[in-house]
Amino acid sequence: MNHLQTFQVFPAVPEPLSFLEVLARNLWWCWQQSAIELFRRIDPRLWEESGRNPLVFLTSVSQNRLEELAKDDSFLAHQQRVKARFEKRVCQPLDLSQSPYGSDGTIGYFSMEFGIHESLPIFAGGLGILAGDHLKAASNLATPLVGVGLLYRQGYFKQFLDQDGWQQEDYPEVDIYHLPVERAMDHSGNEVQVSVTGPSGDIHAMVWKINVGRIPLFLLDTDLSDNPPDVREITARLYSSNLKVRLAQEVLLGIGGMRALEMLGIIPTVCHMNEGHAAFASLERLAQTMSIHQVDLETALEIVPRTTIFTTHTPVAAGHDEFPVDLVKPYLLPFEEKLAINVEEILSWGQPAGSGSNGPLSMFVLALTMAQHCNGVSKLHGKTARRMWAHVWPQRSVDEIPISHITNGVHLPSWISHGISQLFERYLGPDWYLPPRNPDISHRIDEIYDEELWRAHEMSRARLTRTCRELMTQQYARRNASMAVMREIESVLDPDVLTIAFARRFATYKRANLLFQDPERLEALLNSERNPIQIIFAGKAHPRDNEGKELIKHVIEFSSTTNMRHRIIFIEDYNPHIARYLVQGADVWLNTPRRPFEACGTSGMKAAINGVLNVSILDGWWCEGYSKERGWRIGNGEEYTDSVYQDLVESQALYNILENDVIPCFYNRKNGAVPERWLKMMKASMKMALDQFSSHRMLGEYEDRFYRPAAKRYGDLLANDAEKSKHLVAQRKKLQTHWSSIQINPPVREEDGSFRVWQNVPVTVSVNLGSLHPDEVDVELYYGRLKSMDILAASHTQHMTVREDLGNGEYLYACTITCSVAGRYGFTARITPRGDSRIKYTPGLLTWA
Repeated sequence: MNHLQTFQVFPAVPEPLSFLEVLARNLWWCWQQSAIELFRRIDPRLWEESGRNPLVFLTSVSQNRLEELAKDDSFLAHQQRVKARFEKRVCQPLDLSQSPYGSDGTIGYFSMEFGIHESLPIFAGGLGILAGDHLKAASNLATPLVGVGLLYRQGYFKQFLDQDGWQQEDYPEVDIYHLPVERAMDHSGNEVQVSVTGPSGDIHAMVWKINVGRIPLFLLDTDLSDNPPDVREITARLYSSNLKVRLAQEVLLGIGGMRALEMLGIIPTVCHMNEGHAAFASLERLAQTMSIHQVDLETALEIVPRTTIFTTHTPVAAGHDEFPVDLVKPYLLPFEEKLAINVEEILSWGQPAGSGSNGPLSMFVLALTMAQHCNGVSKLHGKTARRMWAHVWPQRSVDEIPISHITNGVHLPSWISHGISQLFERYLGPDWYLPPRNPDISHRIDEIYDEELWRAHEMSRARLTRTCRELMTQQYARRNASMAVMREIESVLDPDVLTIAFARRFATYKRANLLFQDPERLEALLNSERNPIQIIFAGKAHPRDNEGKELIKHVIEFSSTTNMRHRIIFIEDYNPHIARYLVQGADVWLNTPRRPFEACGTSGMKAAINGVLNVSILDGWWCEGYSKERGWRIGNGEEYTDSVYQDLVESQALYNILENDVIPCFYNRKNGAVPERWLKMMKASMKMALDQFSSHRMLGEYEDRFYRPAAKRYGDLLANDAEKSKHLVAQRKKLQTHWSSIQINPPVREEDGSFRVWQNVPVTVSVNLGSLHPDEVDVELYYGRLKSMDILAASHTQHMTVREDLGNGEYLYACTITCSVAGRYGFTARITPRGDSRIKYTPGLLTWA
């Protein structure tokens, strides 16, 4: 029916329960066990039926039940405990007088997706869950951070399988009244709305605000009547397969997001781009810096990159977005006037060297150009990223490429089981996950009685089994399965059997089929009379990834045989709710990617804090987390060129580990007691997750290495009418003007013959600096053990100092090196600009002997 006007009716919540409405509108509740239990105890069945969404839930609770609770002393006492904690952790004002960010310093955190809770479906997978955990940790640590993203009315797809096991996608519309959103207001109380220029006119977007504890998350939404239908669809679905829509989303996220913050009175001192999707934010930030601080583009280019962080999550070049210049130009034309340069120069910032003026704009290259700090998300991923993008700095060796790493972490209270959480509160303390904490606190995990820990884990496995049966029943009922099949489905899995979980995106490189390389051997493991195993699969394939869909179909076909149906299952529509049951209730977390294509893999960390043991290829985080005391590795970190051979070798290794190590360890119980060695490994795994892989540790690293130095740098660069920034402009101009006249001769050893370990090796080199002065450059000896005649196995640099001024711009530099390991060494010398990494790594400003 047309011309309907709508309004929402909310329950008449009695005054004693008014805090419930406040709590429901701040996502802080979703990582607080006591807050979740407060909602759940009102009506456990209704809580589950409402999708664990407090707004939907409270609307459905009967008025009679609310009146009962308003007089229930036990419930009111529970509510008061949650309220007191909420007021302390969320509402209590912070003392910013000693803050390294100043009283109004803010970090703008831009991400295409945020996975905070399943009731807010604006995420697709690991990138979004990581971003959600980042916000939660920022709330816990009171980091002055704001999130910026998009509000998708259909989110990412819901998955279901047809009769043949082929993935189908559904995009249900999200009811905005079921989300804890409010319109973002400026300081005058006006609703904020932003516009960006598009190919066919302005794109208008309203701005929503969601509270994640202390952290505001601002989401842009183009579903406005002012927009034409195609523009309203821009924020309909996450990761649209339409290239034009995808570009519009990324423009809106970056340019629109920065404009929204400005209208809200927030001028970020630091910007953090979570993946290259947000790279356009730097263009708008340049324009704002020029306008607000009255500086030119050259000066702004010394400020913005030095206060920007770029985190890459993708170890495959094809996974980074690129857009044809003809699509991008209409969005950037307004910046010709704002930045006072032509659009071709703006485009060049995102075009790889040598691609030409018509080369595609790479969001990765644009982000890299606009950020002094770039990091991967695990140690191995940092190494992979340096190798992938070495061509951006063609004169440097791979190990010197300025891409570092900060290994991801997970927000532990969001993923830990209720039973384990209670044990931690009892043995470690009520705030066991919050810093600052005693560095030795994790060792108290060893004090937990084995029987207590095993009982808590068995409860989680029982809940997982029950949940899987319920979900499988729903799946098969939807497919109109026969009564005989339905009766079988009701008894899938055994709560006492070793349970292996494989839950992740179904991409081919993740190799969900590795277990199926030898079907007979796998069947023997599943159906062993004495020590059987059971396997739970879950995960989505990208809508356009037919190879990934084939993997799901293969799992379904294998599991559909009569003698497998109870032992191997696939759970549809993998989401955080299902993930919690899996990471809490499985015994083994299986991960089988092709190394080095797993950037990090945080699901294994979530399993580890629950005492679930990892069995994984040495890839991503497991390279740092593995030790034989807390899990198993498949292989020894080999990388293959023949994928067929790799699958054969690693599948056999996996079967051997299961047969010889994992299964005997799990079932080895003397006189029916608990599995002592397994429990010892569980405790080691939990200690590892608590100490090394929490989002608080991760955010602490970002603060120490990037956020705080960048915030200080922001103030320094703008002080005294941007005096320091202008000096950097002059320095860069001088270097670029005179660098071509620099000359450096081959370095000379001052002593001949062989050398011994720890013996000093004096080296000199003569250089001509032309019009430059020694305090404007660094002359370095570059040396290391040889891998081949032209390649060093590992490089080292030694700073050289001026020994003699020879006149006319010529200088003799000298240094001494000492080698701690015997072997064949190589050395040469080079000149680089003196300054921070922004100056030092400027392409073209590097001269080798």
